[in-house]
Amino acid sequence: MKVLNSWGIILLLALLDQATKVLVLRFIPFQESIPLVPGFFNLTHLYNTGAAFGMLHDSNLFFIVVSSVAFVGLVVMRRHFEGTLMRWGWMLLLAGIIGNVSDRLRLGHVVDFLDFQIGGYHWPSFNVADSCICLAAGLFLLESLIKSHDGR
Repeated sequence: MKVLNSWGIILLLALLDQATKVLVLRFIPFQESIPLVPGFFNLTHLYNTGAAFGMLHDSNLFFIVVSSVAFVGLVVMRRHFEGTLMRWGWMLLLAGIIGNVSDRLRLGHVVDFLDFQIGGYHWPSFNVADSCICLAAGLFLLESLIKSHDGR
C-alpha cells in the first residue's frame, strides 16, 4: 500500500469523524438523545475532556500533548508496520488521533455521540475516532496472535 494511499484513507476517516461530530453539534442539543433502536442504540450529544470511560477528566492539554507525541512517533515508525493488518491498524490509529485531537484543539473537549446499552449495562458513549482507535488495537492484537501462532 502506497504512503499516499494510506494518507488518503487516514484523511477520509478523520473527515468522516469530524463530519459526524459537526452533524451532532448542529442537530442534537447537548445531553439530548435520539433513540435509533430503543433500549439499545441512541445518538446522544456528550463531550469528554478526559479519556475513555471519563478517566482523567479535565486533562485536555495532557491528551493533546500525549496524542501529538504518539502521532509523530507513529509517523516516524511507519515502516515498522508491515503486513495488511498492521498497516490498517496504523492508518486507523492515526485517523483516530487526528479526529480526537482536532476536537480538543478546536472545542476544548471531544464530542461523543454513539450510545449503546444492553439490558442494564450502559456502555460509555464514543465516536468514529474512538472506533478507529479500538479497531486499530484489535488489529494489532490479532496480528500479534497470528504471529505467535505461526512462530514468527
